[in-house]
Amino acid sequence: MNSLDLAYIAELDTLGIEDAADILKSCAHKRHAIDRVNWPADYPYKPKADFAIGRSKESLFIHFAVTEEYAHAQYTQDQDPVWQDSCVEFFCRLPEQNFYRHFEFNCIGTCLAYARQSREEGLRPYPESQLKQIERFASLGKKPLSEIPQATSWELCVKIPFALLDIDCEKLPEELYANFYKCADASKKPHYLSWNPIDTEKPDFHRPDFFGTIRL
Repeated sequence: MNSLDLAYIAELDTLGIEDAADILKSCAHKRHAIDRVNWPADYPYKPKADFAIGRSKESLFIHFAVTEEYAHAQYTQDQDPVWQDSCVEFFCRLPEQNFYRHFEFNCIGTCLAYARQSREEGLRPYPESQLKQIERFASLGKKPLSEIPQATSWELCVKIPFALLDIDCEKLPEELYANFYKCADASKKPHYLSWNPIDTEKPDFHRPDFFGTIRL
């Protein structure tokens, strides 16, 4: 299983999300590839995708960088099915909890977020009031985006308050189990990449048994 260390970056305590994106983008030596093609027979396409991750005192920051063909985004309202668009995702679970959380973002920053026990059980969508607390910067802007046939590079930086992860910022846990994904179900080149490998017959990101480890 993959693992990584979550670094405290002091500058993130005072910067806006766009400036935070620049800080994380500069961490070239600490980027992590989302490059596992878990179902190569059916979904061999492998766009380039990676992320850098860090924290301020009260929030988690993730900077995704992607280069893919047919980048697109039709969904603009939070809790829309953004996995059909060009999408990056962060799933996580605290060690003592029997449920996990997932945050999915299309390339213009629209977010879908739930807590759940499994794909079909115990679904609890994040309310609008909490989704508004997730700050986002998308290099492609916020407007719907028609499919771009050539290779397109884009970035997304998100700031997720620890409170939305049920984490006390004054008493961080030692570990957080997580996986990171890149997908685009409705693309002309659908794909399902992960940071930590997933050993299932068909694409399924809702598998906390295949999460890696983030050391806080």
